[in-house]
Amino acid sequence: MDERIHDGTRVSRFLCTVSSAIRERRSRAPAPEPVVPTDQGISPSPARRVLDIAVAVAILSLVWPFFLVLAAATRLSTGGTAIYRHRRVGQGGVPFTLYKFRTMRARMAGPEVTAPGDDRVTRLGALMRKTSIDELPQMVNVLLGHMTLVGPRPESVSLARRYPIELQFVFRYRPGVTGPCQVLVRDEKVLGWAADVEKFYLTKLLPHRVDMDLAYLKDPTLVRTVRWLVITFLYLVRTAQPQPGAAQPEFAGAAGLVTPTDD
Repeated sequence: MDERIHDGTRVSRFLCTVSSAIRERRSRAPAPEPVVPTDQGISPSPARRVLDIAVAVAILSLVWPFFLVLAAATRLSTGGTAIYRHRRVGQGGVPFTLYKFRTMRARMAGPEVTAPGDDRVTRLGALMRKTSIDELPQMVNVLLGHMTLVGPRPESVSLARRYPIELQFVFRYRPGVTGPCQVLVRDEKVLGWAADVEKFYLTKLLPHRVDMDLAYLKDPTLVRTVRWLVITFLYLVRTAQPQPGAAQPEFAGAAGLVTPTDD
């Protein structure tokens, strides 16, 4: 693209053009098959979709200069491409490519779930994970309709196939950039004392995560969606720390994961 982008208006126009081109390309390709057996997918309401697009365009238009600086720093620190692409399970069990800033050193193998002290994570990557800056490229996924702002975790294909049958219903819903479980149960705070992080994640942590997401998914109104966006923002800037309680049923189930149990 020869024309340089100088302001937010042109960035928005550029993003819309890219989005349209990708959607057109996808419409010509055969529909991908679900990788996890589930019923028909459940889409966000039209009001939530409008909110998704408005927030994604606003964020991408405002932070694109920061993206360029962070992309260069990420490439230098990880030895790989700045943007990490990974297949995740989307609405209806259909896979999609998720975009994030790379936080791990390239070409280092390890478990699907990242625990504290993982040698693969760079110093810059640890900072991005702590502040969730690494997830900003997911706004492109939101624009493309792969994700929504608030929803369940966008799970990896390999882990999703290992979900217990009774929990696979969560893949009917469109995954979110944030959500109840992603705010209340930060994996790195719970997995640090697990000997087998993947087993613990699937058998101990996952049921609580799905329960918390389901409390929102049963009634995902626009008001509740905005509320979770505000909670996420306050959590990230460290001005609020949500606590489980009877007055907030969405938070139920998180308290038992704060400290390790004997079993």
